[in-house]
Amino acid sequence: MARNIVIEQARSVPPSQLEVEMVERKGLGHPDTLADGIVEEISRSLCKEYVKEFGRILHHNVDKGQICAGGSEPVFGGGKITKPIYILLSGRATFEAQGKKIPVEEIATGAAKNYLKRTVRNIDVETGVDFNFRISPGAKDLVELFLRGPKVPFANDTSLGAGFAPFSDVERLVLSLEDHLNSPKYKKLHPEVGEDIKVMGTRVGKQVQVSVAVAFVSKYVSSLKDYIEKKAALKSDIEKFAEKGVGRKVDIFLNTADDEKKGSVYLTVTGTSAEMGDDGAVGRGNRVNGLITPLRHMVLEAAAGKNPVSHTGKIYSIAATQIAELIVKEYPDVKNASVLLLSQIGKPIDQPRIASVSLAYEGAFEKIEPRIRSTVDHSLENITEITNKIVEGKVRVF
Repeated sequence: MARNIVIEQARSVPPSQLEVEMVERKGLGHPDTLADGIVEEISRSLCKEYVKEFGRILHHNVDKGQICAGGSEPVFGGGKITKPIYILLSGRATFEAQGKKIPVEEIATGAAKNYLKRTVRNIDVETGVDFNFRISPGAKDLVELFLRGPKVPFANDTSLGAGFAPFSDVERLVLSLEDHLNSPKYKKLHPEVGEDIKVMGTRVGKQVQVSVAVAFVSKYVSSLKDYIEKKAALKSDIEKFAEKGVGRKVDIFLNTADDEKKGSVYLTVTGTSAEMGDDGAVGRGNRVNGLITPLRHMVLEAAAGKNPVSHTGKIYSIAATQIAELIVKEYPDVKNASVLLLSQIGKPIDQPRIASVSLAYEGAFEKIEPRIRSTVDHSLENITEITNKIVEGKVRVF
């Protein structure tokens, strides 16, 4: 069956060619990103247990997690948690199949704790976090739809996925900067830098500005003077990294809400604002490429926590991104590729209702169009390969 693939020349320019460009990333310790990470870890853990017991991934969507901030009293050189962070684990999962029960609560809670311990170094998941397990069995019709699917699963929702490539200089900088500041190597050198890092990049003409919010960890900051010195050193590091990334001077703004004269600065006990100042919810932050890009094709689908077999809101967002990346890699003359995939519930996921591809290409379009169509068709034919990559953590989801 021929796939419905539509390829056209772009009628708009990519953000890099606009006068103003904006892009954002919420770092690993931001409450919204923590919510994404926790539910994705639960989904992956459930997938592995289902495969171990039944040889296949069973129905689940655990993408409705919520984080409510706790309370804390950070002070220079120390501080304490006064109220645990509240984390709601909700959604749907398969609790029993073929006469076997699956310990979903144990798996989900364990996965959530392990993810938090790995991601936020200074959090005590036993005393500083209150987990509320509210995952329930899935709706019978969706479970049955999931189970009766052939080799190529049926879509369990009518959803859109969007992707684009390549990143602009500013997009690449925003993503790589947060990755750098939250890398184990940087944390080893600068333990005072917490995991809650938000990066906002803007460009006006050729001038790039980056605003960064970083939660400092109180026990590694001895005084206000020490905070000011460590903040200045961090700003210098960011400036060097940014200027190397884009090849020119970048204006850096760091923790601009600080009032150093009054001693009011961004200090936390754990390194995340979830301890006292900010709540989080799945799907409110980064898209599957790791960024929030209002000037690009985007969908509001919350990918994290959804099952990686048949939920096209997740699979199509990743697939669209990978297809766009493949196009610009294989065809260097394509300066920008945007991909939209639309599923239809109950139909095979390799047969989207429509696959729309928009290209910025200045050559003979009629010559390249059939080749691009073949690339898209081949990618859709092999779309089920994405599932294992998600389960093994080999593809970015947030």
